[in-house]
Amino acid sequence: MSDIFNRQKRSEVMSAIRGKENKTTEFRLIKLFKELKIAGWRRHYKIKGKPDFVFLKGKIAIFADGCFWHGHDCRNVTPADNKDFWDKKIMANKVRDIAINEYLESRGWQVVRIWECELKKKTEHIAKAKINGVLFNNVPLC
Repeated sequence: MSDIFNRQKRSEVMSAIRGKENKTTEFRLIKLFKELKIAGWRRHYKIKGKPDFVFLKGKIAIFADGCFWHGHDCRNVTPADNKDFWDKKIMANKVRDIAINEYLESRGWQVVRIWECELKKKTEHIAKAKINGVLFNNVPLC
């Protein structure tokens, strides 16, 4: 399938996507924290890997990953235009995610990655289960 935008317009669209303050990931996760009455989280904590949220007391790092950018299998879509670039970009992101997980875990952090698709209404229960499984397994949060 060819792109609906020309090359310049696609570039503008892709460059407008931000790595933080994202409504489909971070803001939905904040909403879940509030719904579940989970306190003690911090945003923008300066640690390698830049987790979206951390719980310092429990040493938990939570990443809300966009499915396209981090290569989740729910989106087996790679743009046909510039396919090699996108394949390399997404693979580099996956490799970096693994390295960050290993780095943080080697320093005693528990890493949780929640996919964008899990935060959408239909599968929100998956994200809730992940959050509850980590945060309420005898881990002090605040």
